[in-house]
Amino acid sequence: MIVRLAEEQDFPGLLSLAAQVEHWFGPMVEDAGFHGAVHERIRRSTALVAASEGSSGPDLLGGLLFGVKEPTHHVDWLVISEQARGKGVGRALMADAMRRWVRGPAGIEVVTFGADHPGASASGARVFYERLGFVPGEVVGPGPEGGSRQVFRRAVPSEANRR
Repeated sequence: MIVRLAEEQDFPGLLSLAAQVEHWFGPMVEDAGFHGAVHERIRRSTALVAASEGSSGPDLLGGLLFGVKEPTHHVDWLVISEQARGKGVGRALMADAMRRWVRGPAGIEVVTFGADHPGASASGARVFYERLGFVPGEVVGPGPEGGSRQVFRRAVPSEANRR
């Protein structure tokens, strides 16, 4: 697997990933706002993709849109293809994002499914973030599909404290 900055030719693959999770996140594939956010992150070099080594075309293993703003960064969108879930793709995307953009002391936030959302256990998102050191925070407004959402946060110590 290769994790790299997303490029314009990855746009169809990112839409393909979005199509796999619209039942959890609401419509994205036909949403102009989502298209704009993806293109903006590609232009700003704050979008990552994971692809199989030697593969070409729209078949991506995962994608991440990251909000780089100190002192609190944001995981704005992280989706792993159905066939690649549970195989370390999400962890690799997050590790690359941390290496590229996060310098401590800082924080990282993500809004993910609330505990009662059907996607909370099916997607593994809450457990995934907890295993990466994120801590559940406050409940926020529902997602576009009407399901519950909750903020998860992770503190990143200063470089000297990372030893």
